[in-house]
Amino acid sequence: MPEPTKKAVSAFSKKPKTQEAEAGSSVVFEAETEKPDAKVKWQCNAKDIASDKKYEITANGNKHSLTIKAIAKEDANIYAVIAGGSKVKFELKVVSKPGNTEAPAEAPADGSKEPHVEPEQTPAPPEAAPTEDKPAAPANDAPPSEDGQPPDTRQDLTGLFLEKPKSAEVIEGQNITFVAKVNAESLLKKPTIKWFKGKWMDLASKSGKHLQLKELYDRNSKIYTFEMQIITAKANFAGGYRCEVSSRDKFDSCNFDLAVHEARAADTGLDIRAAFRRTNEAGKKRSGPSTSSVDGKEDSGELDFSTLLKKSSSFIKSNRAVQQINTDSGVDVWNILKKAPASEYEKIAFQYGITDLRGMLKRLKKMKAEEKKSVAFLKKMDPAYQVEKGHKIKLAVQVANEDVDVKWLKNGQEIQPTGSKYIFESVGNMRYLTINHCSLADDAAYCCVVGDEKSTTELFVKEPPVQIVKNLEDQMVMKGERVELECEVSEEGATVKWEKDGVELTRDESFKYRFKKDGCKHILIINEATKEDCGHYKVKTNGGESMAELMVQEKDLEIYQSIADLTVKAKDQAVFKCEVSDETVKGTWFKNGVEVKADARVNITHIGRIHKLTIDEVKPEDEGDYTFVPDGFAYNLSAKLNFLEVKIDFVPRQDPPKIHLDCMGRTADSTIMVVAGNKLRLDVPITGDPAPTVVWTKGQKASSVKPDGEDKGEPASSWTVTDGKILTEGDERVHVETSKGHCVFTIEGTERQDEGIYSVVVRNPAGEDTADINVKVVDVPDPPQTPKILSVGEDSCVVQWDPPRFDGGQPIIGYVLERKKKRSFRWMRLNFDPFPGTTYNAKRMIEGVEYEMRVYAVNGIGMSRHSAASQPFVPVAPTSEPIGLCVDDISDTTISLKWRSPERIGSSELEGYGVEYCKEGTDEWIPAIEGLTDRTSLLIRDLTTGDKLQFRVRAYNMAGPSAPATLAQPVTIREIMQRPKIWLPRNLRQTLIKKVGDTINLTIPFQGKPRPKVTWSKDGELLDPTRVSVRNSDVDSILFIRKADRKHSGKYDLKLEIENVEDNASITLQIVDLPGPPEAVKIMDVWGFNVALEWKPPKDDGNTEITGYTVQKADKKTMEWFTVYEHYRRTHCGVSDLIMGNEYFFRVFAINLVGLSPDPTSTKDSAYIQKTGIAYKPPSYKEHDFSRAPKFTHPLVNRSVIAGYNATLSCSVSGIPKPKVTWYKNKMDISNEAKFRMLSKQGVLTLEIRKPCAFDGGVYMCKAVNDSGEDVVECKLEVRPQIVKEEKKKPAPAPAPVEDTFQ
Repeated sequence: MPEPTKKAVSAFSKKPKTQEAEAGSSVVFEAETEKPDAKVKWQCNAKDIASDKKYEITANGNKHSLTIKAIAKEDANIYAVIAGGSKVKFELKVVSKPGNTEAPAEAPADGSKEPHVEPEQTPAPPEAAPTEDKPAAPANDAPPSEDGQPPDTRQDLTGLFLEKPKSAEVIEGQNITFVAKVNAESLLKKPTIKWFKGKWMDLASKSGKHLQLKELYDRNSKIYTFEMQIITAKANFAGGYRCEVSSRDKFDSCNFDLAVHEARAADTGLDIRAAFRRTNEAGKKRSGPSTSSVDGKEDSGELDFSTLLKKSSSFIKSNRAVQQINTDSGVDVWNILKKAPASEYEKIAFQYGITDLRGMLKRLKKMKAEEKKSVAFLKKMDPAYQVEKGHKIKLAVQVANEDVDVKWLKNGQEIQPTGSKYIFESVGNMRYLTINHCSLADDAAYCCVVGDEKSTTELFVKEPPVQIVKNLEDQMVMKGERVELECEVSEEGATVKWEKDGVELTRDESFKYRFKKDGCKHILIINEATKEDCGHYKVKTNGGESMAELMVQEKDLEIYQSIADLTVKAKDQAVFKCEVSDETVKGTWFKNGVEVKADARVNITHIGRIHKLTIDEVKPEDEGDYTFVPDGFAYNLSAKLNFLEVKIDFVPRQDPPKIHLDCMGRTADSTIMVVAGNKLRLDVPITGDPAPTVVWTKGQKASSVKPDGEDKGEPASSWTVTDGKILTEGDERVHVETSKGHCVFTIEGTERQDEGIYSVVVRNPAGEDTADINVKVVDVPDPPQTPKILSVGEDSCVVQWDPPRFDGGQPIIGYVLERKKKRSFRWMRLNFDPFPGTTYNAKRMIEGVEYEMRVYAVNGIGMSRHSAASQPFVPVAPTSEPIGLCVDDISDTTISLKWRSPERIGSSELEGYGVEYCKEGTDEWIPAIEGLTDRTSLLIRDLTTGDKLQFRVRAYNMAGPSAPATLAQPVTIREIMQRPKIWLPRNLRQTLIKKVGDTINLTIPFQGKPRPKVTWSKDGELLDPTRVSVRNSDVDSILFIRKADRKHSGKYDLKLEIENVEDNASITLQIVDLPGPPEAVKIMDVWGFNVALEWKPPKDDGNTEITGYTVQKADKKTMEWFTVYEHYRRTHCGVSDLIMGNEYFFRVFAINLVGLSPDPTSTKDSAYIQKTGIAYKPPSYKEHDFSRAPKFTHPLVNRSVIAGYNATLSCSVSGIPKPKVTWYKNKMDISNEAKFRMLSKQGVLTLEIRKPCAFDGGVYMCKAVNDSGEDVVECKLEVRPQIVKEEKKKPAPAPAPVEDTFQ
């Protein structure tokens, strides 16, 4: 069964309750919510209420109240208060002030018109319910919703009902009307209304004497009014009713109840005879329509005790004494009532003081109904059946009449034989209903109807267990992120249960956990994950479960590259750059505490982990402190921008060129570090007049660079700039530009090969200057080597890897590890802080699940690409220790140990056992064998005699060795003296009988240490090894004879010897064979029909006792042998019942345990049985002539058949001898035509015409002839063509019979 959903928590700590108030007064309903800021809404009949003159709504913190002023009768309604997802319903009951009660108006005597009667308003008992033709008063037709359950708002949403029928009460015998109103303004077609009693009974077919349905329509207001009027209510009319209204795609329904109270008798003048009146008038005719009660039996002439149900107190007191006396008398009144006729019920009731006459009649009727035996059914269906979803079930009943027709109903509706869903069968008096491919829709009540009787059962469809198709996956998220755990089950709409660390999860008001269904997918959603959400989450169905781990990490931002101070000149570009660990983190730039906004000169970018602030054409006002603040973190990265104002005085004379590297805060031998992939920009301030020529080189010192025109070695790379124009260029990525006072060297997207010494040489006619700049390119490291799994535990493993081949030019800070399940695609990070070592113990894994690991290397620049995944591994725990370790056997150099398997093996297979021993006084454990053994016993050899050793056994699986199982104390290697003892098997303690040629293999177990000496002898002599084989071991001796012979019979002795002690045992062997033939079989005497035989036993009895003889006889004429005696024990016998005149021979076989002797012994002479008496001569008679001429006893009959269907012509004939039959068509012999088939059986002649056509019509003749005469018979055959007719439409099936309630 699916798991039930857990009840939600209510939003109310105090709920309003139903109250009763007098008309004209005020009433206050109070409610308290769990939260003080909860929004509360009040409703009346599902419509919102606002504060006005009638209603006053107040709220003070978590206390809320609704005050209703000047209460009138129309205020008696259903009210509700709503907060969050909780809705609580309550009722206001209005009662009239004392003294305002109005007496109900009496109905006219003629009954022609039924006036509307106002109900009593005093708080009277239920008997004072509404009276005739009054619309149902409001009642609590729907109980308040349970705590926390979402309200049922279906009726509120559809809104088809303008006025719903209300639950009401009525006194038996009076009338009541239920009214429903529907607003048709928004409906496209006329609404359809249905009235039901109970769950299934449609009342439309019950209109009649006691029920009338009316329908009115107001064209002005476009309101339909539907009325259901119950006339002369009866007790069985009470119960639940339902009204349904529908119009195309809209639907609404309403439930209401009717309570029927028993009539109260008048206090004055109790007329007993008038009370016991008949329900039908005596003057009515028998042929008139009769009313029916619930059980379908006629109530015509039934006594009506309704007026006696409520007696006056004086009447009850007057009969109390009689009732007490008769109750104490011990008389069984029910037996008296069952035997008495109906006319005596009144007398018996008063005699024994029974006042509840209606209850008496109901119980008496039920007792008789229980005694009644079914007439239509011999065997009914069981009360209930169960079947699995998708399977089929066969319901069977046994009826009394084989020819009766039955009807099958489902929930009161007749089942129609459509398709292959339902199969109806009728076999003899058995009726079957087969339901194929059962679904949840077939879970219903089924009924078999025969006439007025029914056999009812209930079918329960059991759903198969829901399997989990796709398991949950482990996840690692950051704090505050949204988490979705998803699984997939085998069936849509299945119910699942979510657990966290063994505690069931439910949907709470904070919406921390949300559960989502999408077909077969089930999703658990956690909004804004916190550290408390870490744990193991499990989803359960009734057919399986799946578990995954959720890890939540705090956000810890790491600064990979901070911003640095800058010193720039006017019109230059200033770039502040930083790199953080999280790509999703945003930030804000500030200058002197004021946020920096992007404009035409200021550009703010965020690409991946890198944040940049770029200022073009720097101005003096741009100087200041710049700060970058990551959003959500308590970090701020600061740097200062210095503005350099360069003043150049005009000197008319020439100045030699000069490189001013000091202006950037560097020395001539300074090293510049750049991250691979970023731009390298070398901005060198220079001076000189006239403007110098700049030469950049890479791969050699500036001192080795010679002026142009001189012979010089070719440098690795060279770039020359004159007057701002590049004269030579070596690489497209390299850009060299000069401006007044500056020379900029730029490499876009630096690579590792760009690392080296860059030299700059400036020249003009006045001289030259040189400088060397060392550039170092740093990068993220290469991926680490493939990790290896060193060991595994129950929920952990130890992983090791080698550092990357290239560290990226920066030292390795640490490593980041990830793992995933083998069949998953989601990698989960195990550590956020770099792990400094190369061996890591990974934990929090699930035992038995296959995982893979991979590693990232981290240096000051960033994180490398991941390594290759490790080999798949399974976390498993070592097994428990082996149990029951003990010494099985011991000798001077060997010891035999045995043990049992561990109690807990785990999820990994057991690889074997390792056995070790250790000398007493040392700690060195020596393996007893190389490798492992898969057996639970071991013989250890080549031990030193006298050593005192301790032994232990450990079980091994993928996780390694288990805890050792050790002997309780050390064992001394020395053989223990044990007396010899032969354990002779029970079957060898008596003579062993075998047949000649059998193979004999006798195993005799024994004990004794040291190994005993074994000696076999037969009849006092040693065994001949050529005839009998003997094989001995330490524990047994085997006597083997390949093919037994008679000579092997005898007594065999076995002797064990150990020093002076010995033990003996004997075995008697008897080899048996078939016996020889008996001797001297003789015929001793012949008399009458008898012969006396005698013989002697055979010389060779086959080495066993002769158990009997077989005697056979043979007639000399045929020499066929017949057995006379079997297992005959004597050596003489008499053979009787022989036939006179015949001559007989006899033979005898001998029988023993093996069988019959191969050859018999026969009599040499024969025995002749003499004939006696006078020979009989039979009389002779004249043979009678039985011949008779043919005569047809059954003629051919004219036939008319349809073309295309086989036809037969039949007749019968008699005659002696059997007449010859010939068939003719139109006087033509058709005996040899293939289209005709002639059959004759016991005088019945048949001519079969295969698929006749119009040509086959005509006159057919059959002629029978024998030696005594002949006879002829003929007929006409008409062949009609086929006519295709349209199938008539089948009439609609009759509505299913419903148990009558209204007539």
